Amino acid sequence: MIPTDDARLTAIGLLMEVHSGLTSKMTPAFAESGLSEVDFETLIRLARSPERQLRMSDLAAQTSLSTSGVTRVVDRLEREGLVRRVACASDRRASYATLTEDGLARLQTVLPKHLEDIETWFTGLLTPAQLETLLDTLRVIRDVVRPCATAGADVPAQVTPARS
Repeated sequence: MIPTDDARLTAIGLLMEVHSGLTSKMTPAFAESGLSEVDFETLIRLARSPERQLRMSDLAAQTSLSTSGVTRVVDRLEREGLVRRVACASDRRASYATLTEDGLARLQTVLPKHLEDIETWFTGLLTPAQLETLLDTLRVIRDVVRPCATAGADVPAQVTPARS
């Protein structure tokens, strides 16, 4: 007999339903600002990183995109002037994705609505204690299933502008 009433199935099902529902509620704000979900994730991760930059490999690890996937996203964002590639001064093989002032401005256009959506559809539904417990719980799970999710977040970067 299949254990269809197993709490593990309920837990993962609820998590997937919540993710799907939140994505559908938040995607319109990104689209209004001319961003996809992955564009927003890339820009916000850069904005929240030291000096607003990450090594390309760390950005790939944080977003769970492949190296070529993050390269395509950064290429597109660079063409739009939202991100700039910067060579690493200490390792010629490495480069950094750096948020530009235009990229920061684009984020500033979407963040008020995004934060409103988060409050309306997610954090505002929880008490402060529930939110703190949820954040602690999510970090425990994230640290096991995505140990690279904070890659490069606290590493000071030494970069020089890339030459064209």
